[in-house]
Amino acid sequence: MSYCFLAIAIISEIIATTALKSSVGFTRLGPSILTVVGYACAFYFLSLTLNAVPTGIAYALWSGVGIVLISLLGWLIHGQVLDLPALVGIGFILAGVLIINVFSASAAG
Repeated sequence: MSYCFLAIAIISEIIATTALKSSVGFTRLGPSILTVVGYACAFYFLSLTLNAVPTGIAYALWSGVGIVLISLLGWLIHGQVLDLPALVGIGFILAGVLIINVFSASAAG
């Protein structure tokens, strides 16, 4: 169940971060509210995750998956461009997340 909580935390953080860009410095009400609610949900579900998953593992997964998905959404929604070094770096992050999940006994939470 802890990894379900982590998935909800990651999705909430991705929604909040995407809305943060759309809030234009908290000048647009809808995206601003979505940002605050999204981050509150993200931290709440991350706190539930930490009852069973080591902090370092949870944070590595949360930040790694978050970076990859936020980069994708930035490209799709906001038209942000990723050059080759950025894509290679994101690939390394994704590889790290996969290595943790497949090979680390610490991630067994």
